Amino acid sequence: MTDKANFADQIENDKNKNNVRCQFCNSLMLKGKEASYSEQEVNVPLMVQKKESKADSLNTEILHHFWLVEDMMTFENIGFSHTVDGRKFLVCADCERGPVGYHELSTKRCYVALERVAHEDA
Repeated sequence: MTDKANFADQIENDKNKNNVRCQFCNSLMLKGKEASYSEQEVNVPLMVQKKESKADSLNTEILHHFWLVEDMMTFENIGFSHTVDGRKFLVCADCERGPVGYHELSTKRCYVALERVAHEDA
């Protein structure tokens, strides 16, 4: 598990200090100070699935550090996958790589994994 201290330079007053971008195509997802830091333990599909995986199963990893976005309209650019167990996974709207996080249907909140995005000075 990565420690919150690893992301200290990205967090300011519990908000994202910098712009959040796709790590593959550099598309702007969130502007600085638009999301709150949230720690939780969530099982998220890997961005690249292993070839030997069964077609009906996903390889996952547990992530702990997220940007919480209360309103999906806050995003500059984000895509949503189909629904799986009450969640939609978030992907880059431009290159469709991901998931970079998830959207909880019951609360309408979005969570972007800090490990899966790039951060750039706002």
